[in-house]
Amino acid sequence: MKSVIGREFMEKTKYQHMGPSDQNQGLPQPPLEKPVDPSRRLIDLPAPDGVTVRPIDLTEAIRRRVSLRRFADQPLTLGELSYLLWATQGVKQVTIRPATLRTVPSAGARHPFETYLLVNQVEGLKPGLYRYLAIAHKLVEHNLGEGIAERVLEATLNQRFAVDGAVTFIWSAVAYRSYWRYHERSYRYMHLDAGHVAENLYLAVQAVDAGCCVIGAYDDDALNALLGLDGEDEFVIYLAGVGKR
Repeated sequence: MKSVIGREFMEKTKYQHMGPSDQNQGLPQPPLEKPVDPSRRLIDLPAPDGVTVRPIDLTEAIRRRVSLRRFADQPLTLGELSYLLWATQGVKQVTIRPATLRTVPSAGARHPFETYLLVNQVEGLKPGLYRYLAIAHKLVEHNLGEGIAERVLEATLNQRFAVDGAVTFIWSAVAYRSYWRYHERSYRYMHLDAGHVAENLYLAVQAVDAGCCVIGAYDDDALNALLGLDGEDEFVIYLAGVGKR
């Protein structure tokens, strides 16, 4: 087996190639979250601890975990979406470092992700793209223009389940949040962290009688452009389609 790019990535991200981090050099820490355009509308989400979900045993959830690619033509409630957002990126505490302690692990509590949502069928929300503000537990409108779902479908290589569900989670990585501490090694950690988030989603959807399937095959440039990301400082790292069973 030969993979020049893969082998180079593994070699160049070894600890001996890291060099001093920006943190060690005393450079300022990047923000914990992207700023919000004040001209965009904010949407309050129900408090997660006030949302009623189906109690499910962890062992049962693990046994039932499956990738679901066909969904019922049924919306999620705003409360159910709130619960899934909390389960995948919910902030439990902002420490004095500062850092966010969340419902998922992240190397050094750097939590490099932003969560974008393609909403198709969520009660109380217009279809379109939104961003989750994890610290405030709110949504902000990102792009509610026509044809957004079709463009996401094209960017996900025409995988119908990517847009047929109630909502599609799109996680981007703001690279410097991790790079500030871990230098080149951070690119390994970002991809590991994405797996932690996705597994939480796989388990959490079962509490709202839904299913999901993660997506790793997509046109990076097209999807980054659709979200307004530069593809270098911030880039899409993972997706997941979610819908009712």
